[in-house]
Amino acid sequence: MPNRLADSASLYLQKHAHNPIEWWPWCEEALTKARQEDKPILLSIGYSSCHWCTVMEGEAFSDAEIATYLNQKFLPIKVDREERPDLDSIYMQALQMMVGQGGWPLNIFLDPQDLLPFYGGTYFPLQARYGRPGFLQVLQVLRQTYDSDKERLREIRQEILQNLQENATARQGGQDLSEGLLLKGLEYSTSIIGPNFGGNSFPMMPYAQTALRLVRFGGERAEESQRVCEQRGWDLVLGGILDQVGGGFHRYTVDATWTVPHFEKMLYDNGQILEYLANLWGQGCRDQSLREAVARTVAWLQREMLAPEGYFYASQDADSFEGPESAEPEEGAFYCWSYGELQSILTVAELEALSQTFTVSPGGNFGGANVLQRRQRQALSALSRSALAKLFQGRYGLPEAQIDRVAPARNNAEAKAYWTVKTPDEGGTHAGTHGEKGRIPPVTDLKMILSWNSLAISGLARAAVAFSQPDYTTLATQVARFILANQWQENRLYRLNYGNLDGNSLDSGPRVSVLAQGEDYALWIKALLDLHQASLVLGSDPSQAQFWLAEAEKVQQEFDQELWSEDLGGYYNTSWAGSQHLVVRERSYMDGAVPATNGVAAQNLLRLFLLGDRAGYYDRAEQILQAFSGTMNQAAQTCPSLFQALDYYRNGTIVKAKPATIAALAQGYWPTVVFQVSEDLPGDALGLVCSAGTCLEPVQTLAQLQEQLQKQSSRSL
Repeated sequence: MPNRLADSASLYLQKHAHNPIEWWPWCEEALTKARQEDKPILLSIGYSSCHWCTVMEGEAFSDAEIATYLNQKFLPIKVDREERPDLDSIYMQALQMMVGQGGWPLNIFLDPQDLLPFYGGTYFPLQARYGRPGFLQVLQVLRQTYDSDKERLREIRQEILQNLQENATARQGGQDLSEGLLLKGLEYSTSIIGPNFGGNSFPMMPYAQTALRLVRFGGERAEESQRVCEQRGWDLVLGGILDQVGGGFHRYTVDATWTVPHFEKMLYDNGQILEYLANLWGQGCRDQSLREAVARTVAWLQREMLAPEGYFYASQDADSFEGPESAEPEEGAFYCWSYGELQSILTVAELEALSQTFTVSPGGNFGGANVLQRRQRQALSALSRSALAKLFQGRYGLPEAQIDRVAPARNNAEAKAYWTVKTPDEGGTHAGTHGEKGRIPPVTDLKMILSWNSLAISGLARAAVAFSQPDYTTLATQVARFILANQWQENRLYRLNYGNLDGNSLDSGPRVSVLAQGEDYALWIKALLDLHQASLVLGSDPSQAQFWLAEAEKVQQEFDQELWSEDLGGYYNTSWAGSQHLVVRERSYMDGAVPATNGVAAQNLLRLFLLGDRAGYYDRAEQILQAFSGTMNQAAQTCPSLFQALDYYRNGTIVKAKPATIAALAQGYWPTVVFQVSEDLPGDALGLVCSAGTCLEPVQTLAQLQEQLQKQSSRSL
């Protein structure tokens, strides 16, 4: 019999709906019951494409003995971290305080009275292994301790609360915001994405974007930043982290050589990587492999991640079934190739060409199979391209030219039962079995997440300008218009949308959920501003750009009203209405896989100030930087997005020019510059470069304008 999660729209929660554990969602009723019955809470947080979350669901959370004990002695609560990043952030910090590291699944045990944690971990195996105790043993010891040593647990909880409160208020503000601090932050980011001598390799886009800003300042430090940032681009574009056949970037690689990925694909990574590669291109790294990687990723977004309603799905799983009769999905099965498969699909000449260009061998590089990683940057040969085209057809069942959109698999049963593709030549939907139509696809999480869609919009908008691809802006605009039409309900902005889905049915309308959080506001405003700038370059209707700017100001107004902290400065993660039962109310300033709210928010405010010359925007951005200046001075390695904002604060520049001039300039890399169309220019000037309320001398050539822009946008170092 399914538990209380069966009616949830969350794919992650649905995956646990048939566990023998009597899971609760995070809600008032569950918390009240735990207090009344004096049961410690097991709060288990994960997400649908998480590999070890899936493993634990199939092991410990499906075990009858564990379920019996857990149901009797604890109050178990399941949370989708993508629905509630505020809860995840607080308890992930607590876990890191307790054990020194974090990860998912996040399993943490809370006192029911104050909701403070006293123990936690990530993956717990069914039986003791990997140097970890079995989960039932953990539960038994924790319940015994809870009953017999409450004073010790109280001391643990109070220490954690004190640390959480200190982090929530940040370090002392009102400190140095000098050019020396800016240089320190840019250099920290450069070192952090430098050579990796072991361990996993993550994209770390907030750091890469910050490091790239150092290049324009010149000198030896700029040369080092150039080298490191270009290498990060090559690692992404040539590595196994890129799906070299179908496009799209995986979450990270499990090695330092960027070879074998952890195979899930997250929308937030792909949006940020698109923007970074476009910035590299604009900065002068004009290798065609960058353009091709961007084009393949945009094609993947359109083919596999774009909902019929017009938004992007959240993610795709790492695991998939090797065949219809497989009992369990296997990690990477959709993406890897045995040598025998390659021999059967390709001609001898094609296999030889593929082996020369990619890491292909009979023994493979991942459990006997091959993850394709390019060996070098040279252009792909005709035979290599032919080989990739055949592998695409082998995976998807049809040539790429015949596929418009792949219908997603919403759960394992559906993935094994069927999958469909739209074929332009047939004018409709073509369905077939996996044997006829390619491999069984991974499950796709179909929810719309506002902040992640915003990152994708920004990546597409920047790539459209850098690579002169108006179609990318068209796609970004489609998603933005979905958000505008659907995410405001009763004059409030919402974080999630579950499209037409009601569980597994398609008979209900779009459904929003969870009030927008800080990252949603900040990244959505950024996306609107990025669309404004792209529209100036690629749009034919001047009013369209002004529309995006007006919408950005509208969202900023609600952001200020709902989440601004008058006492501390900066923006809270959640509004008062959304903060119920949170042990602290955080203001995000430390960057993770997604840029931190306050770093992005400060940049937005400074861009709005440059575009509208309204001092209130500038003052509020300055308050954010002052509020977190202690952190920036003492822990520069934690907050790269705040240093991007400091760069805007010290070097923000506006170019007023005619559309043709803006189009010629905007393909370059100008990270602290905004463009504004102006037909009212003195004499025969091409444009005006302005900052701090003053404009430089008008110039008549594009080269002179670029020289002015370079000096003015890097004036503080």
